Amino acid sequence: MEHFSQWFIEFFKKLSQDLWALLSGFFKGIYNLFIGNPINYFKDFNVQSKNFTAGDWALSIMFITIFFVVVVLLLLVIYQIIKRYIRFTKIEQDKIDLLHRQHQLELRLKNGSIQAKNSSIFNSNPKSKKEAQNKKGNRFVKLSNIDEKYKYSVLATPMLEEEKLSLPQLVTRFRNYSAYEHKLFYTEKTIAIFLAGMATSKTMILEGISGTGKTSLPYAFGKFISHDSSIISVQPSWRDRFEMMGYLNEFTKKFNETEFLRSVYESLYRTDINLIVLDEMNLARVEYYFADFLSLLELPNPDEWLLDLIPEQIVGDPVQLKEGKIKIAQNIWFIGTANKDDSTFAITDKVYDRAASIEMNDKAQRFDAPETKAMNLSFDYLQNLFTQAEQNHFISPSNLDALVKLDTYITEKFEITFGNRIMKQLNTFVPVFMACGQEEVTGIDYIIARKIIRKFETLNLPFLQKELQDLLLLCDKLFGKDKLIETKKLVNKFLRQV
Repeated sequence: MEHFSQWFIEFFKKLSQDLWALLSGFFKGIYNLFIGNPINYFKDFNVQSKNFTAGDWALSIMFITIFFVVVVLLLLVIYQIIKRYIRFTKIEQDKIDLLHRQHQLELRLKNGSIQAKNSSIFNSNPKSKKEAQNKKGNRFVKLSNIDEKYKYSVLATPMLEEEKLSLPQLVTRFRNYSAYEHKLFYTEKTIAIFLAGMATSKTMILEGISGTGKTSLPYAFGKFISHDSSIISVQPSWRDRFEMMGYLNEFTKKFNETEFLRSVYESLYRTDINLIVLDEMNLARVEYYFADFLSLLELPNPDEWLLDLIPEQIVGDPVQLKEGKIKIAQNIWFIGTANKDDSTFAITDKVYDRAASIEMNDKAQRFDAPETKAMNLSFDYLQNLFTQAEQNHFISPSNLDALVKLDTYITEKFEITFGNRIMKQLNTFVPVFMACGQEEVTGIDYIIARKIIRKFETLNLPFLQKELQDLLLLCDKLFGKDKLIETKKLVNKFLRQV
């Protein structure tokens, strides 16, 4: 025992000394690295620099600068490594927690404590909903993340009193905002057409030559109303809505969610304006991939704007889906941009007739805009402005009579008619256009040119020269020589082509 005790005491003493030497050496090394040695470096430099020439000073300054840059970069690398390690461990811990919760939920389901068919799982607290979504994996990752983001509650859109503008004030403020904040310049007429188009249809087409701000207009408007527009690049391969919205993969049992679907779903949680931009929409045939939306959005009852997404709904699917269907919210506008060249398809009359078409071929003049901030704009408030415009402004009886005579002539000579749909659009577009501060006949002219005269492109125009010339005379007679400028400009274009 005596020899063992002596050996143990000596061993413990040496071990303690070694540990102390290790710890003291570590802290001493840290001290020397960051404090002691830098002081010595400075002292050595101070002594040596007394004999430096101008060239020595230049080289010294360059070396010190490079040295400090290297040290800073090294510290940044160390910081990033530590940050990634912490993030990695957090993700792994989240995975472990998720698996644990999923296992617990499966056990409870197996034991009968939760009835899978009980719809109350969707009406309980958010924690229960999250557990339901984790059941045996999640078919909709992006959409379920939106459920979590909004905590299963619709987001209100509070508007300040100074944000409750009239339509002319809204035109002016947006025009100043886009010019001041984004250096994008638009005429008041263009913005009035844009707002009147929103009142007329949930689908809009912005077309014209490249560089006139077709995509920039909805982009800037999204920034203006504090809710960014979703810019979706249309792919030439799109043949049906499933390529645009996504589909259920029967092999993986996961839904291939697209950005378009995410934007449509998120709008169900919002009460402001949602703009979904289909950039270069005619790279594929619009009447193919967008056909279901064109039909649905014409239904008078918005509660019927339901689109089949999955064959059947199961526990864990996003809560805004109803019996496998997704609802198209009233606060969505689909805005397509279109170029006309050899790489694109022609947009058919089926699409044009249902959409608000805006031609953008001219760039507005630059102007000095005052500082203008973004604002909040709720869907209900904008819709109320449109409703008030239709009540307070209307097409005059004389112009309605002129439209009937013009329709009769065009139907007889060109076999193209206004029809109920276009007359309905006229009675919505023109009042809102007028409420934005524009002239009544200018609004009528715009609809006639974009909805009726544009269709003359498909006619055998060389045999219709006299009819076209008589149409110009009739326009002057019915509306005045200095009116219907867009209509007569388009007719003259067709005459030059024959």
